[in-house]
Amino acid sequence: MLSSTAMNRTLSTCLLPLSWVYGAVMEVRNRLFDCHLLPSEAFPVPVIAIGNLAVGGSGKTPHTELLLRLLAGHRTAVLSRGYGRATQGFRLVEATDSAREVGDEPLQMKRKVPEATIAVDGNRRRGIAKLLEAEPALAFILLDDAFQHRYVRPALNILLTDYNCRYTHDRILPAGRLRERAGGATRADIIIVTKCPPTLSLEEAATLRNEIAPRAGQKIFFTTLRYPKTPRPAANTRGTEAGRLLAVTGIANPTTFLNHWEELGWHIAPLTFPDHHRFSPADLARINAAAKGAELVATTEKDAMRLEAAGGLAPETSQKLCVLPVEAAFLHDGEHEFSETISIFAATFNKPINTQP
Repeated sequence: MLSSTAMNRTLSTCLLPLSWVYGAVMEVRNRLFDCHLLPSEAFPVPVIAIGNLAVGGSGKTPHTELLLRLLAGHRTAVLSRGYGRATQGFRLVEATDSAREVGDEPLQMKRKVPEATIAVDGNRRRGIAKLLEAEPALAFILLDDAFQHRYVRPALNILLTDYNCRYTHDRILPAGRLRERAGGATRADIIIVTKCPPTLSLEEAATLRNEIAPRAGQKIFFTTLRYPKTPRPAANTRGTEAGRLLAVTGIANPTTFLNHWEELGWHIAPLTFPDHHRFSPADLARINAAAKGAELVATTEKDAMRLEAAGGLAPETSQKLCVLPVEAAFLHDGEHEFSETISIFAATFNKPINTQP
């Protein structure tokens, strides 16, 4: 009998013909943009696009938050699709909104960086135009998950690739996770290998750099996800000795989140849902039931947004609930070079910035 790994490999091989068709369509699309046969609009305010070649999580939200911190002191806006929201069209995000109205990631960013302008719109060009109408003095616009959205011409293109699922070892949909051929990475000005182990050596970083083989002028950085040693209580959680922990996640890859709790000595009982899962009353009941046997209930910031939108957990569960914030951190002193790169970019638009991230 075939193992699950062998079955997945066999299925991926069977899907290759569909991947060739999908890849060819995307290649034609990209060539039409390259030849200016499809329109790509530039805007008077510098747009920084942040995205990836693959579907699934690569750490876009913590890296967008990192850029917001770096550009602090300037009128900076983030435009997102607002994936999973029930509303349509353009909408400015308020801290009092719910994830159902604006999406979990935009709401998370607004609550963490309240001074930033956060907006959602499925039509990126319209969204940028409306942002500029609402705030003509904007200095920068960060375009979330926009590497394939070529109808907007960014001033700076940042490509993220997950260390554990690098585009150099992936296949095009549906056989793999790539939205387009790996050669699309040449459009990037900056490539960031995300979710690296914090112990990544300089030798392995050099190997990864050779694997990616950047074109002339492309910069490569390496980041890891950093969690606090002391989680933030969502309600009135008190310090609790490590015991049984119910980990509730609805993110693309919860491995790093779960590993963090294991390293702190907790005995993990994972309760996983699909990425951007919209929690139902039945889900809340399931979580409340599972929480009865746990000393602590942990979830991610994004999941906390959607749990709140679903009506919240039972009081006895909320008393145990901890929300674990995450941030991107550069390895090998890369923050200085990255800050300098963004500073040089900003200076070309006469917008000097403080280069302390």
